[in-house]
Amino acid sequence: MLNKVFVLDTHRTPLMPCHPARARELLRKGKASVFRRFPFTIILRERVGGDRQNITAKSDPDSKTTGLALVAAFKRGLTVIWAAELAHRGQTIRAALEKRSNQRHSRRNRKTRYRATRFDHRTRSARWLPPSIEHRVLTVITWFKRLMRWAPITDSSMGRVRFDMQAMENSEISGAEYQQGTLFGYEVREYLLEKWMLTCAYCDAQNVPLEIDHVHPRSMGGSDRVSNLAIACHDCNQAKDNARLSAFLQTDKGRQTRQQVSAAVYAGNDPKKRAERERHESNWLERVLKQVKAPLRDAAAVNVTRNILFERLLELGLPVETGSGGRTKFNRSQQHYPKAHWIDAACVGESGASVCLNLELKPLQITATGHGRRQMQNMTKKGFPRGKAKSRQKTYFGFQTGDMVRAIVPKGRFAGKHVGRVACKKSGNFKLKVGGKELDGVSWRHCTPVHRGDGYAYTH
Repeated sequence: MLNKVFVLDTHRTPLMPCHPARARELLRKGKASVFRRFPFTIILRERVGGDRQNITAKSDPDSKTTGLALVAAFKRGLTVIWAAELAHRGQTIRAALEKRSNQRHSRRNRKTRYRATRFDHRTRSARWLPPSIEHRVLTVITWFKRLMRWAPITDSSMGRVRFDMQAMENSEISGAEYQQGTLFGYEVREYLLEKWMLTCAYCDAQNVPLEIDHVHPRSMGGSDRVSNLAIACHDCNQAKDNARLSAFLQTDKGRQTRQQVSAAVYAGNDPKKRAERERHESNWLERVLKQVKAPLRDAAAVNVTRNILFERLLELGLPVETGSGGRTKFNRSQQHYPKAHWIDAACVGESGASVCLNLELKPLQITATGHGRRQMQNMTKKGFPRGKAKSRQKTYFGFQTGDMVRAIVPKGRFAGKHVGRVACKKSGNFKLKVGGKELDGVSWRHCTPVHRGDGYAYTH
């Protein structure tokens, strides 16, 4: 099942999205034209205004992928009519900034090592965020603004708190009712599942029912703080029982667990592999304790952006509903929906307690790719110039890197019809990325633009 198609009237005022079949009929009869390919939008030729229902734009922000959903208030109830998953490039930005910093540090040591430092004289604005985190806020706000141009959105909803740290540390803290109710367990469990990456802490088992285990048993003075909790499969949880972690290692189940995990990580019978396997077994306790104390960086990044994102959504002039990650999971589990970013977005907040959605709906996959880079000179790992300076020209033969094109190649090794993202070259032989394959050497004469580059890549 595909998303509904966005509809604009003659004056580009958003109307209620329609079914893809209805959009095809309007295009075939000449009553509408294609306005935009991704997401697919049509514009009516001879119509102004129309009936509209309330539509809520909902999002579930995450550090790597943000779920987006449009929920319409029909007579039969709240229904998801459009969904997407927005993949951020925060890690790419962070890696690029670290690379640039290393190159500048190397150049300064070579060229101006005696220059006085200046970093103490630089200031930042009150709303400053690291670029990798600011990117997450900007992309979400960008897509809210775009959806407001293409659909009659009246409300908005977002997951403002990924994990409520205070509620997990002290379940009796005053505030929202869910902090004293059943949702407290959902907050803690969701945090632990993400921290341990849906994997048993002791045997690395995946795709099995996981339970919460006290690393230091409560019968021996262990607390309920999240720093003393881990995720374990049922067998490991029962075998460990109320023993200390070091004592669990000496049991048959503990030794068997260490051997199985080490054999899976270092498979092979040669002496080198056996030595690595023994070293891995000996460091098993240290690795588990290190993971227990490890912070959840992705959750921290989302918590940093939550207030900024909330404030900027308010600036759009829409009422904003908020909800926590535990509330989202509670709503999703009560309705027996599977885990997916766009489903989490539909289940955010109180309005997500009863949402109708089709599990066969294919959300639009949006990947942030950026608009290229401004670096004019490639550098080596040591910071020395490599190759020639790059040209400032970005458009070649009417195409620009990032455009979606349709290539009809009559003959050769790439003969056939292809649709994908193009990387332009001065020679005119472009590189076309179709799915997971790259077709290097497609002439610009065989290409027809489908969607001009806007900093994102799209797939269904």
